[in-house]
Amino acid sequence: AASPTSTPSATPTPSASALPSPRLDAEGFAHSDAVGNGKWTIAPAAKVSRPAAATVYRYVLRVEGGTHVDAAAAAPIVERILNDERGWPTAQNTSFQPVADPAAADFTLSIATPTTTDALCAPLETIGMLNCRNGTNVVLNSDRWTYGSPTFSSVDAYHVYEINHEVGHFLGHEHEYCAGAGLTSPVMAQQSRTREGGCTENGWPTRDNQAP
Repeated sequence: AASPTSTPSATPTPSASALPSPRLDAEGFAHSDAVGNGKWTIAPAAKVSRPAAATVYRYVLRVEGGTHVDAAAAAPIVERILNDERGWPTAQNTSFQPVADPAAADFTLSIATPTTTDALCAPLETIGMLNCRNGTNVVLNSDRWTYGSPTFSSVDAYHVYEINHEVGHFLGHEHEYCAGAGLTSPVMAQQSRTREGGCTENGWPTRDNQAP
């Protein structure tokens, strides 16, 4: 399973203290109740951490105002996860090239406030707390980016999962299911709210359904 010691990491926002104390719901999810201002910051194209693969996908990272997420700080986290050898580069002989021009991108990865996430994901239901892939839009709820999920051991580990899961949908992968108690969960399983079947947390597609 993904672990805090084996995942690309950095402070996910300029400072969690920049946000009010989160509101916890009955499932243990933290909510900031952040409101977006409708403006987007496009992240600078982060330096690519590995050689290009047979298939290269270009993406642009943008962050909505009001999320308290720093686009420049998020950019290298996203790039390192996408191009990690434990991820889609090995599983699918694919690599990812960050760009700063939306017109040059194959997909857009947005970190958006909960309300904006719901709007970008519709008609998919993200209920103010989940992420999605909708066409060429990969949308990460800023509360999940900042606070993670109670089903994961750390925010860093959740970053690995949410990025690889939603980009996996962009690559054409559908949802999968736990193959047996004690195995690592498939990255394409829905792990944000529950982990059915007794699998353990996992955000890397090369580690699906592995024994401890």
